Amino acid sequence: MIATANRLNTVEEYYFSRKLKEVNQLISEGKPIINMGIGSPDLAPHASVIEAIQGALLEPTAHMYQSYQGLPDLRKGFCDYYLRNFNVTIDLASEILPLMGSKEGIMHIAMAFLNEGDRVLIPNPGYPTYQSVCNLVGATTIHYDLKEENNWYPDFEALEKQDLANVKLMWVCYPHMPTGAQASLALFEQLIAFGKKHQILIVNDNPYSAILNDNPMSILQVEGAKDVAIELNSLSKTYNMAGWRVGMVMGNAANIASVLKVKSNMDSGMFFGIQKGAIEALKLGKDWFDSLNGEYEKRRILIFSLCDKLGVKVNRNQVGMFVWAKLPEQVSSETFIDKLLYEKSLFITPGTIFGSQGEGYIRFSLCVNEEKIKEAICRL
Repeated sequence: MIATANRLNTVEEYYFSRKLKEVNQLISEGKPIINMGIGSPDLAPHASVIEAIQGALLEPTAHMYQSYQGLPDLRKGFCDYYLRNFNVTIDLASEILPLMGSKEGIMHIAMAFLNEGDRVLIPNPGYPTYQSVCNLVGATTIHYDLKEENNWYPDFEALEKQDLANVKLMWVCYPHMPTGAQASLALFEQLIAFGKKHQILIVNDNPYSAILNDNPMSILQVEGAKDVAIELNSLSKTYNMAGWRVGMVMGNAANIASVLKVKSNMDSGMFFGIQKGAIEALKLGKDWFDSLNGEYEKRRILIFSLCDKLGVKVNRNQVGMFVWAKLPEQVSSETFIDKLLYEKSLFITPGTIFGSQGEGYIRFSLCVNEEKIKEAICRL
């Protein structure tokens, strides 16, 4: 065999990629698995979105290479969304870049800003991909602990006591995944002040703000945020378009231009029809979100009942499309979820995949219909 690159020694196969092989094997053996682990929306996009991509297939330019910066109407749709929902003004010509999913953007940002040996602050618990992309580009990671008693916010006093020399970038994600903690304007102001003080680029990953959240926020609402912050967002959860792979990154013109340098060498533009569907999705208003959140609220109430059956505790004020639950003391997350998988055919995510601070917690996805959640409750 040809030897692989050394960088592959720094990462492992993504947890869900590995675990779903086991889950699928159990299904093939006839086990009635109910998958509550993955945040992949099972609901359909709006009918107008489907019609838009279908109609786009017949347009003369539909099957040609597309602009690396996306259609102007798509960028305008993103800008209008931010103005309408966050009162944030984005220049469509220079401050926004469409992405093939925000996960792509995480890698692009790492490649654009991090040299080998640069240091990066990563939340614990947090999205595992932040760690993986840092490993792949040779950056050094520093995990900052998030704790329930501090509402899953960074401890700035503890951060200031650390050696922050050569720290170049800080990943944050609010509303927080996996805990569902909502940010406050005060938290975002602290993050921007921290970034300015230490010349650290603050990157907020913000794909969950519209789900079961009465007060959607963006870090770009803070005055002067664009000086040191960029924000990722996505249509995956907001519009049930996860498989379409549509996201965006926003920030000042210089930072977006840096990301574009990477992106333009990695792909040849987003498919025209997908862009047309995304443009249509971004036009949807309050009725869409009321309907979407109404469905998720019914599911969340059932998940809360399931948590009661399992004897785990939940904060009922959390937002987003997951439910984060605390196990009884001294119970291992992975032992707990494996017991449920093998004895009750229920797959739930262990908190440990998000970092050591996730030990003692589990995460449920709301991307499961009511009938299946009721069946899960019956199995207990």
